[in-house]
Amino acid sequence: MITIDIFIEVLKIVATVAVLFVWSVRYDNIKKEFREYGLPRWFRDVIGILKISFTFMLHSSTAVVVVIGSGGISLLMLGAMLTHLKMKSPFKKYIASVTMFSISTYILINTI
Repeated sequence: MITIDIFIEVLKIVATVAVLFVWSVRYDNIKKEFREYGLPRWFRDVIGILKISFTFMLHSSTAVVVVIGSGGISLLMLGAMLTHLKMKSPFKKYIASVTMFSISTYILINTI
């Protein structure tokens, strides 16, 4: 039987792998998207550093660090969703941010 603790650990791993994949393997897509939205390179780099840092924080044994990490990801994903809505992106372009927002918020709520 899968407990809530195991489920949350799996979500933490999924979130980390997804962020690392997007910000390494799919980095060209990230650069293109930020350019299309008129966002500066320095902002893209700060977002990438924050996302990677926050996902690593999810794996801490200290609850407050996990709260900071999951809360940080939730805020970044909220910003991503709002940016996509403002730019009138099709849903398929921001379903990943909706999913990551849901995962990180679930982790946050179950860690507090």
